[in-house]
Amino acid sequence: MRFVVRRLSMFLFTLWAAMTLNFFIPRFMPGNPVQALQARIRVKESPAALASILSSFGYKPNAGLVPQYLTYLKDMLTGQWGASIGLSLGEPVRDIILQAAPWTLGLIGLTTVVAFALGNVAGIVAGWRRGGTLDSWLPSTLVVTANLPYYWVGMLLILLFATTLNWLPPDFNYDPTILPGFSPGFIGSVLQHAVLPAFTLLVTSIGGWILTMRNNMITTVAEDYVRMARAKGLADRKIMFGYAARNAMLPNISGFAMSLGFVLSGSVLVEYVFNYPGLGYQLLNAVDNNDYPLMQVLFMLYTVAVLVALLAADFFMVWLDPRAREKG
Repeated sequence: MRFVVRRLSMFLFTLWAAMTLNFFIPRFMPGNPVQALQARIRVKESPAALASILSSFGYKPNAGLVPQYLTYLKDMLTGQWGASIGLSLGEPVRDIILQAAPWTLGLIGLTTVVAFALGNVAGIVAGWRRGGTLDSWLPSTLVVTANLPYYWVGMLLILLFATTLNWLPPDFNYDPTILPGFSPGFIGSVLQHAVLPAFTLLVTSIGGWILTMRNNMITTVAEDYVRMARAKGLADRKIMFGYAARNAMLPNISGFAMSLGFVLSGSVLVEYVFNYPGLGYQLLNAVDNNDYPLMQVLFMLYTVAVLVALLAADFFMVWLDPRAREKG
């Protein structure tokens, strides 16, 4: 029980600190929403008139920093996220999030899980059969792919499969000529448009999981309990997965939660390269247009996603290894 209370307390404190930074950082950025709106709509309204327009969407800089901060915390926690003051001027932020979230969750979420699962399985086999065929060429290849920039891989795939071979569409999330719905044509179009961005994320992220799991397996295989299992005559498959892999995977579980932030930051570049209308694409537009309400909500959602993943990883590690409860 003490472990749970301690972890939940740390989660709440970290969330409060992140939300506080989320409030102040956009306000230290150069420019302000009034200037951005004036440049975008190209009207000769006075700054006071533009500020009055923005105040109707929740942007009230004259209210004072502390009242703004308290209002911000209340709105973030209650879901009163206001309206966009960027490109989607006047559109509720909640609607923008609901439209973009399924695309990011489907693309980034599924690809991240697949990369983690495939990377761990390949790393288990490579580490267990050290010096074998898989272990001979895999590490050297993945050292390169794991350090390739997201945007470079994306543009290379577009050049090869979209421009040169014309096999796959280069951008967007589905064919705009197809009516959205649960029809085979629409679902096929969505999957077809997701191939290149998903493969970009897979190529750049799977290498780290394979290399980490391989090294963990090599260390674990040398432990006494693995030698004892072999001395008992247990099957290699049972020793590999039931003894070695279960313990070697513990560091990767924490790594998976911590790497979620890097995956989300990479998704911004991937979605921008492929013009994919997910949360990362919306975040970039919000930053470019000083859209405080949308920017703050997206940063908050990214922060919550990482913190929840870390909390879940802590609880999952305790379930796999009760000794972690005493260390926590």
